[in-house]
Amino acid sequence: MIVTASVASAGHAWAGWLLVMVALPAVALLMVGPILRSRYPVAYWLLIGFPVTCLRVARTWRPLMAACGLAVSRKAALIVVSGLVGRGAPPPQPRVPRRGAMHPTASGFWFTVRLLPGQVPADLVKAAPAMAENWQVHAVRVTPHRPGVVRIVASAADPLNEPCTPRRGQSERLLRVVVGVLETGGQWVIDLRRVPHWLIVGATRSGKSTLVNALVAGLAPQPVALVGIDCKGGMELSLYGPRLSALATDRAQARKLLAALVELTLSRMAVCRTAHVRNIWGLPDPTRPVPVVVIVDEIAELFLIANRSEKDEAQAVGTALIRLAQLGAALGVFLVVAGQRVGSDLGPGVTALRAQLGGRICHRVADPGTAEMALGDLNPDALKAAQAITPEQAGTAVLADGDGWERARSYLIPEDEAEKTAVRYAHLTPCLPELASAVTDMTVHVERLDSGPTD
Repeated sequence: MIVTASVASAGHAWAGWLLVMVALPAVALLMVGPILRSRYPVAYWLLIGFPVTCLRVARTWRPLMAACGLAVSRKAALIVVSGLVGRGAPPPQPRVPRRGAMHPTASGFWFTVRLLPGQVPADLVKAAPAMAENWQVHAVRVTPHRPGVVRIVASAADPLNEPCTPRRGQSERLLRVVVGVLETGGQWVIDLRRVPHWLIVGATRSGKSTLVNALVAGLAPQPVALVGIDCKGGMELSLYGPRLSALATDRAQARKLLAALVELTLSRMAVCRTAHVRNIWGLPDPTRPVPVVVIVDEIAELFLIANRSEKDEAQAVGTALIRLAQLGAALGVFLVVAGQRVGSDLGPGVTALRAQLGGRICHRVADPGTAEMALGDLNPDALKAAQAITPEQAGTAVLADGDGWERARSYLIPEDEAEKTAVRYAHLTPCLPELASAVTDMTVHVERLDSGPTD
């Protein structure tokens, strides 16, 4: 009896110590959790949020798939043959898509899912909102990974809510700029070598100028020529005047400048033909011409006409833009076109120009038709996301290309920082006489590349 009592008391002691060992870390996490979440959100997610979400996903996966119509029941004939029905055994569980291991990210997680026979990725795409609700995360994206397998990416919180996202270091790769942050927490990169021409649409105060500022600020330290067409009197792009090789502030200047750009493109074509290469990147470094990035702010000002006398000028501008879009990618001339609406109602040639702009970025729009013009022919699934952007989400956009679509937000570049950036890198402004002569009243900065940056 004494031995039994001793063993029982020892067992209670060990149980008490075990309870204390489990309870103390839990209490500590509850007390430190709010502070950790506010000051170190990534550490909070990896230490607390991700393990809890893993348990939630494991617990709800099978019933969630069944509720979304993605479970496949076993055949009744197999149950009868196995004799399970007559013995009173419970019927086998329905088959559900097989889930892989969960991998954490800085602001979420991802895993792969193998589809059942007869299922397609679109079946799981429809279930994405239900996944986000059940797992208590911000958003869930389902994308094809390989035949028969999809990739599910979840964001625990919305990284686009921060009004001022800290800028990250610029990449050393030519014509590649980090302009913001993606909904997944990754970098929003515009790579002109990969997608040479871009279209940016959005209503007034939706964030177009913020994105253009981030792009120009990222290109300023690179050895490229920046050319601006801002027919609103240069109010937007004039901030970067010292870094621009040319700036047109009305349609007459834009016509001359675009004609000069077409001539520049044709001359580069002759150089490549003589060297027997297909693009300027096949030329030796010493003879390779400098890349030219043409930024058009408010495309409507180039196409809208008030009387018949302006028709020829608008048509010439449209033709030049289309030629640059068709020929420029291989010859180092890249287009970034921004506007509130880019549709056929602006004038002839707009639709042909839009078809050449492979990268699409849609901010908040005033009508569904504008979002459809920008994204519908590339990725129809992005239309709902673009139309859901509210006026309070200035800077938020939906970007799409041939690979898919993403929600993103561009970095905020204050005006004083934009001016300082232009002055700091003014010594990198290439001298292009053929463009300077096209616009007679613009300021041309011709400083030697070996001179130091100014303060």
